[in-house]
Amino acid sequence: MADDLVLLTVDEGIARLTLNTPASGNALNPPVAAALRAVAESLTGRDDVRVVVLGAEGPMFCVGGDLAWMAAQGDAISAPLHGLATDFHAAITALNALDAPVIAAVSGTAAGGGMSLVCACDLSVATASAKFTMAYTAAGLSPDGGSTWFLPRLVGVRRATELMLTNRRLTAQEACDLGLITHVVADDALAAEVDALAVRLAAGPTDAYGATKRLLAASAHASLAEQFDAEADAIAVRGAAPNGREGIAAFLAKRAPEFG
Repeated sequence: MADDLVLLTVDEGIARLTLNTPASGNALNPPVAAALRAVAESLTGRDDVRVVVLGAEGPMFCVGGDLAWMAAQGDAISAPLHGLATDFHAAITALNALDAPVIAAVSGTAAGGGMSLVCACDLSVATASAKFTMAYTAAGLSPDGGSTWFLPRLVGVRRATELMLTNRRLTAQEACDLGLITHVVADDALAAEVDALAVRLAAGPTDAYGATKRLLAASAHASLAEQFDAEADAIAVRGAAPNGREGIAAFLAKRAPEFG
């Protein structure tokens, strides 16, 4: 069933979004992209989602686009490939717009669109044996998934150019050193480390996380004066909000805050 291509569970504030086509390495084709979009968009406006964990079934995180499907389209590939990219981009847009932080939990290979997904997440934890490569130009394709926007912001334009043109295969530690991922863990510790991070974030001030994400995204296009104004506006709103009031009171009382 199409609903099984991407799984979703929500429990105690943690939404777990799982790519579920392990036989293909969780490759991206139109049904998978459409399912990913539907699941991602279903999280919009949900008060019970305080953090999102994006993972995958099987040994691979995501090997990227389904090249066998692309080959089968022959000369008529342009329209269906555009449709696939449109759904893929809508899924990333929905996740990116959430106040809830999005964590990528990566094992195996993240290639092409899989690496783009990792770039789009707010935080990323990978096993020590994980591998990362852009892969697009190796197949005669240009990147999608927002990677030409996200990756330069993570690693710089010159390094992003190198990774996209040469398709250099990065180890998890190399990816961490470049700033692509945030944490490397032992292969058998991924679930525990991601769970601990998710629980910590789920207990935090989701609205403040969202404001922080928006400020960071806007900073690339704003002048310093504009960013000062945006920060002043945002902190004023957050300070008057229930979580801001609770956070201030808890800090002064030297107790743990209880954010709503």
